[in-house]
Amino acid sequence: MSDQAFHVRQKTRDGARALSGLALFVAGLCALPMLAVLIAALSGGTETVQHLMETVLGGYTRTTLALVVLVALGTFMIGVGAAWLVTMTRFPGARFFEIALVLPLAFPAYVLAYAYTHVLDHPGIVQTVLRDVTGWGPRDYWFPDIRSLGGAAAMLVLVLYPYVYLLARAAFIQQSGTTFLAARALGSNPWAAFFKVSLPLARPAIAGGVLLAVMETIADFGTVAYFGVQTFATGIYTSWFSMFDRVAAAQLALCLLSFALLLAMLERLQRGDAKYHDPARQAQTVPAIVLSGWRGMAAALLCAVPVLFGAILPIIVLFSMGIGSEQNLLSARYLGFIQNSATLASVAAVVTVLAAISVGFFQRMRAGRTAQGAAYVARLGYAVPGGVIAVGLMVPFAAFDNALDAWMRATFDVSTGLLITGSIWLLVIAYMVRFLAAALGAYEGGQAMVHVNMDSASRSLGQGPVGTLRRVHLPILAPSLLTALLIVFVDVMKELPATLIMRPFNFDTLAVQAYRLASDERLEGAAVPSLVIVAMGLLPVILICRQVGRNR
Repeated sequence: MSDQAFHVRQKTRDGARALSGLALFVAGLCALPMLAVLIAALSGGTETVQHLMETVLGGYTRTTLALVVLVALGTFMIGVGAAWLVTMTRFPGARFFEIALVLPLAFPAYVLAYAYTHVLDHPGIVQTVLRDVTGWGPRDYWFPDIRSLGGAAAMLVLVLYPYVYLLARAAFIQQSGTTFLAARALGSNPWAAFFKVSLPLARPAIAGGVLLAVMETIADFGTVAYFGVQTFATGIYTSWFSMFDRVAAAQLALCLLSFALLLAMLERLQRGDAKYHDPARQAQTVPAIVLSGWRGMAAALLCAVPVLFGAILPIIVLFSMGIGSEQNLLSARYLGFIQNSATLASVAAVVTVLAAISVGFFQRMRAGRTAQGAAYVARLGYAVPGGVIAVGLMVPFAAFDNALDAWMRATFDVSTGLLITGSIWLLVIAYMVRFLAAALGAYEGGQAMVHVNMDSASRSLGQGPVGTLRRVHLPILAPSLLTALLIVFVDVMKELPATLIMRPFNFDTLAVQAYRLASDERLEGAAVPSLVIVAMGLLPVILICRQVGRNR
């Protein structure tokens, strides 16, 4: 073996070790919160579990399950119905609604909660006008309570149905027209053919979208906390901060973690088992159903309702609330909130994308059980609510900080304080664990365009794994990496429970400020940071809308 060949092989071996070690380290960080929650919950004894079962556990379980069922049904009906209308029919404004239906994805559910409470609550404009017109008193009529389980479900449905819509739309577009035409030839009308053929073929994609919406529902804290709906997410926060019961918080987190992992497993099973393959598939699209007259107007109205109530009306309400508030967006205080939010989101986005690159490239470079296991563990964070991740990271790192401080006091008479627990970096790790799956999905989607022959050519030219990644993969993957950066940036801007629990002292973000003002019933003030969060969220949504317009 020549010296040059030996040098190339050594460089390849060293680069592979470095990338493998980094990918396994990232997977270990993703597994740490779940292991810590499990250990902390099991070490708490049975007394706390029994107390929780006798007091709040049953209520948390019933409320969380009811919320999950309502959101699953709502997102399924709106998402699938809208996707079917814009892809399989032609009606006035169909192309506009095909893109506009994605817009509510930019809104956090708690922002909609603030806007609709301002409009629909007892002092709001709707009930005020109703009383002025009818002359009724406060007890002379019944009006739906927005601050309820149903109200929380409605807010979540309005912002989460785009998950189902996007996946169902893609599934309907990719379907062959052969089976649909066969159903029509056998006597089925268009709607019967939809229920018998198109809907069953799209079931895996629809189920995946619904399960994504459900996982976001169990992770939600801002909406249910503001509406006073007692779920596992609010119970974890209350146990941690109000009752100072870390064991109870860990055991509640374990319950929620078990439910989230069950959903993740169901999503993987349905995606892996429910497959459809048509070896005779023709490039024939499903013929569009032309809706005219009142049918066309009804279809346009059905598509307009979620856009109106999920995006347009909330923006109008938030603007009117913000103008009437005393919050100065250009003040030093608000500029500090914006800087804190942008710093957290930027650092977390970069760290998360780098982690996704390490895991994704390791999976490509060393295809095997170890690499697949690391990628699977890295994706689990998306199924784990932010509050669970926060508890799972706070418990071990707080124990480490306390042990280090005690040792330094005993040895050098110096107090180190909370080196890790009270820093921004632990919060960044929580964001990385939470949103790594989104970045990894974007990275793997772009990586599919890099042919394996490119890797072979790079190795034949003397490049090791690091050189191949830097000189071949990253230039090709630049658009996918930019998309991943934007997605994680916006997700971090909207994340509330992990930020509330783990943020350093006197380090508030726009989401925390909006939550604090809304908790004090200062909804006009909460509209200002909420508008900034929505503006930030529109960036990736606009990119998604452009992609939706192209892939037609």
